[in-house]
Amino acid sequence: MKKRLWLIMWAALVIVAVGAWSGVAMAQEGGEVRSLRGAVPLEGADQAPEMARWMPDSHGLPRNYLQQPPLIPHHIEGYKIDLRQNKCMTCHSWSKAKETHATKISLTHFRNRFGTELSDVSPQRYFCTQCHVPQKDAKPLVDNSFKPVDSVM
Repeated sequence: MKKRLWLIMWAALVIVAVGAWSGVAMAQEGGEVRSLRGAVPLEGADQAPEMARWMPDSHGLPRNYLQQPPLIPHHIEGYKIDLRQNKCMTCHSWSKAKETHATKISLTHFRNRFGTELSDVSPQRYFCTQCHVPQKDAKPLVDNSFKPVDSVM
């Protein structure tokens, strides 16, 4: 048993020594830790890059494919959606939509997974941002060649 313990201790000591030696070798060769931002210097770091703006409020955005959930045409920053409350319902519920001039939530949101009609929003449809996303007025991160079905035919 003592022999195994000594063997484990020697192995640990060798591993630590090799790790320290490779760190010294890396420092001597000019190796350095590189930042995720690449070669961008820290000078001017107090200047934040320009943020993309939320798209201005509108009455809806076009959909790109059949069955696409409607996009949110306004900011939702600070909206609270949890088990107890849903800020979206203050405008989009059937009782408030007319006075707020907002789009009513779809009747499909009142059906559960078995197709049963409910008197309130189905738990599967309660968390709006699972499917609906707000749009920012920003340039795309990558090129996109997506074309809606109508334009392909």
